Amino acid sequence: MRAAVLLCLLLLTGGGASGGQLRIGSKNFTESVILGELLRLDAQRHGLVLEHRRAMGGSAILWRALLEGSIDAYPEYTGTLTQELLHAAGGNASLVDELRQRGLGISAPLGFEDRYALGVTQALAERLQLSTLSELSSHPELRFALSNEFMNRADGWPGLRSAYGLAPASVRGVDHSLAYRALADAVADVVDLYTTDPEIQGYHIRVLTDDRHYFPSYQAVWLYRLDSARQTPGLLAAMGDLAGRISEAAMQRMNAAAQLEHQDEAAVAQQFLQAQIPTSVAPVTAATTRAPGLAARVGRRTLEHLQLVGVSLLLAMLIGLPLGVVAAKRPQLGRGVLVVTVILQTVPSLAMLVFMIPLFGIGARPAIATLFLYSLLPIVRNTVTGLNSIPASLRESAASLGLPWHVQLLRVEAPLAARTIIAGVSTAAVINVGTATLGALIGAGGYGEPILTGIRLNDLPLILEGAIPAALLALAVMAAFQGLERVLTPRGLRLSFDG
Repeated sequence: MRAAVLLCLLLLTGGGASGGQLRIGSKNFTESVILGELLRLDAQRHGLVLEHRRAMGGSAILWRALLEGSIDAYPEYTGTLTQELLHAAGGNASLVDELRQRGLGISAPLGFEDRYALGVTQALAERLQLSTLSELSSHPELRFALSNEFMNRADGWPGLRSAYGLAPASVRGVDHSLAYRALADAVADVVDLYTTDPEIQGYHIRVLTDDRHYFPSYQAVWLYRLDSARQTPGLLAAMGDLAGRISEAAMQRMNAAAQLEHQDEAAVAQQFLQAQIPTSVAPVTAATTRAPGLAARVGRRTLEHLQLVGVSLLLAMLIGLPLGVVAAKRPQLGRGVLVVTVILQTVPSLAMLVFMIPLFGIGARPAIATLFLYSLLPIVRNTVTGLNSIPASLRESAASLGLPWHVQLLRVEAPLAARTIIAGVSTAAVINVGTATLGALIGAGGYGEPILTGIRLNDLPLILEGAIPAALLALAVMAAFQGLERVLTPRGLRLSFDG
């Protein structure tokens, strides 16, 4: 038992560690991933090998990861920085000071601005004569589909609604990558967009003018840790290579290549670098962007997923099973234990992941901790149920033999409750297989990586590349626990249950 606990703690603290390697992050949309690849590839020209943790989530997750030191840099936008993250007023000088107080720095602008905007189809714009945001207030019947992050940002929907007096009858949150599909399928009339989105042209969207100048400037920049830049000067040099080189049109073309032509973001970034960076610098080799085959990708993600599920489940069993025994033997204490595990289960998984970042950083560790907490309820509850369902006459018979309490538990009560207990562990394992896919949002890898990327790129085969193995793994886990239940349940009890 002690060796198993030590092994779990070693895996938990070691998961996702990267030694002295610098780590950069990107948000969960294509443009941010491309910018991360641009820096990763260009850093090689300065002798650096950067670990790029793709599509880690929204601004809040990346910002927290940067502050906690889980990543060393990530691409951000000045409007998001001032309005959402720092809530700061003033010019660039005050922004630099605000960041320095937090141990952070900001690069020179990359050369383009990616603003928030609202858009409608050209057909709707012509029918209703829409060209500005102010004109939306005259059409409350329009249905709004806004990205989940925009719905709650300080510079997003709440302020925009107030500034323009908007009161639509229908407003719902969607993933940004699905907003354009909502327009195309006529289930929404107005969506928020980024002005460098390639879908603006492909879906014939009219971008409505911000005639009251509500949105701030959104210059693309790099945020980085000052200590990382001091220790590794090449990081600043790589950022300097990109400063002022990326125009809005160039960013739109790169987004289109990745999202509409389904080119790999690394290959898109490589093409841009080879065209823009002086030839005196050694070119990036094709080997740096070559993607592994399907079998290799699935194999790697399977190992990552098994680590997340296996370590978290083992930890939950080591803690949850004794808790269940205590709860069954001490009913008053047991009620409190069950209440706590139920409360943990009600916390949204994404929120739980964010809560774990200050404690464990980014990567496998916070995902394992989250899955561990979610595993406790079915294990504790089924342990209590299994032990309490044992007939009193059997307990009294065991006690009358004078057996010590731990012998009664291991030799009599545990075999009788085994079927119910194993069912709880099996339920926790299956839940973990599905929930672990969200770990990709914080760089934990696993099957969630292709699922989230496929959603972002609207690529069904890529979604299935993660979804099908996850479903097969869940079925395999169920089958394994069914076999374990047959092995551990005494033959006589199996016959009575099955009969």
